[in-house]
Amino acid sequence: MAVNPPGEPQAGAERAAAPGNLAPLSLHVPEPRFRPGDTPDYSYLDIPAAGTAPRPDEACPASDTWGLTTGLIRVLDDEARAVGPWDPGLSADHLRRALRMMALTRAFDDRMYRGQRQGKTSFYMKSTGEEAVSIGCAFALAHDDMIFPSYRQQGMLISRGYPLVDMVNQIYSNRADRLKGRQLPIMYSARDFGFFTISGNLATQIPQAVGWAMASAIKGDTRIATGFVGEGSSAEGDFHAGMTFAAVYNAPVVLNVVNNQWAISSFSGFAGGERATFAQRAQGHGIAGLRVDGNDLLAVYAAMRWAANRARSGHGPTLIEHFSYRTEGHSTSDDPAAYRSAREAAEWPLGDPITRLKRHLIALGEWSIEQQETMDREAAEEVRDATRAAEKNGILGHGLHHPFHTMFEDVYETLPWHLEEQADQAIRERRIKWPDWKEEG
Repeated sequence: MAVNPPGEPQAGAERAAAPGNLAPLSLHVPEPRFRPGDTPDYSYLDIPAAGTAPRPDEACPASDTWGLTTGLIRVLDDEARAVGPWDPGLSADHLRRALRMMALTRAFDDRMYRGQRQGKTSFYMKSTGEEAVSIGCAFALAHDDMIFPSYRQQGMLISRGYPLVDMVNQIYSNRADRLKGRQLPIMYSARDFGFFTISGNLATQIPQAVGWAMASAIKGDTRIATGFVGEGSSAEGDFHAGMTFAAVYNAPVVLNVVNNQWAISSFSGFAGGERATFAQRAQGHGIAGLRVDGNDLLAVYAAMRWAANRARSGHGPTLIEHFSYRTEGHSTSDDPAAYRSAREAAEWPLGDPITRLKRHLIALGEWSIEQQETMDREAAEEVRDATRAAEKNGILGHGLHHPFHTMFEDVYETLPWHLEEQADQAIRERRIKWPDWKEEG
């Protein structure tokens, strides 16, 4: 390329320096509507009345669902009645079980949060305000469908009957931790319960769920897969790669974006939420899409059941956006007061999922305030008992952990000589540094 002598304008320089009548470019940086100290006003949200969204046939063309990606599927109205074509018609017993699972999940979160503040574990993440997403989806799936969760789907594991004490053992990374201290707290793995290992790497769940679903189809199985990400993670490349594979191979999978409005400190606009709903990404990939009130357990259940039936009958994948709100911090390491209004959670117009289902059961004459108080107390006691049992196996930092040698195990069926040497060396160095240390059996 020819270069002009020093002091003379280089090629193209005059065009860059002389915009003429053109206005200078500017970069758009998304800004949340409310910051700390602001009074939230959610009047800008278009929240349709419950029961107004049409319910297409599960075998319909994907394009018949795209009108449902901009509205909001809602079942519970302002009087706590179940209305409209998406009402799944669940029995009172079914609703009570769902309510109990939500109460148990919240009680578990509260106790583990306190445990982290007491130094019993290093880290925790709550799902407060999002329980309807996990419980509604878990109840709508078959027991052997495979779940590829993010880190706020603990309610799905609880709903499938996984022992609370084993969850606490994992959080405490103690000597009874089934994962032997090899995962961050709350990143459970339970193959026997159809619960894939939680990953701290964002959006990995989507291509994994799609690949598992494709394998199920190749084998001629009847099981489907479902994967979860937050709206922030939907900006990751893995999300879009997974969506492409799901569409191309008509994978029997349900993909979920839990839009709780905030990633760790950035609002949904940084993931593209200013331009369109997250459910509308289904249209770009040519698959079915639904947008659902994520604080309405009946709506979540109905949407997941619809999508699961569609996938199981060979009609392909569905993307569901669960429109909700993260009432707590991103994790115990986060302070949401630094970046959002303290009144946002209280003003959130879709309410609290437990309160809404409780009011519905009361309106049916199948529940009472006294029964709710008893349930909440029993849930707290069940979590307390599980926590006390787990604490006998150790908590963070007091030495009751898996034997040191196990950190070298479980990759090879027979430990190769070089890893044995490394293990022996590590143990020798540990004994030199801490002469009183004894390897546990």
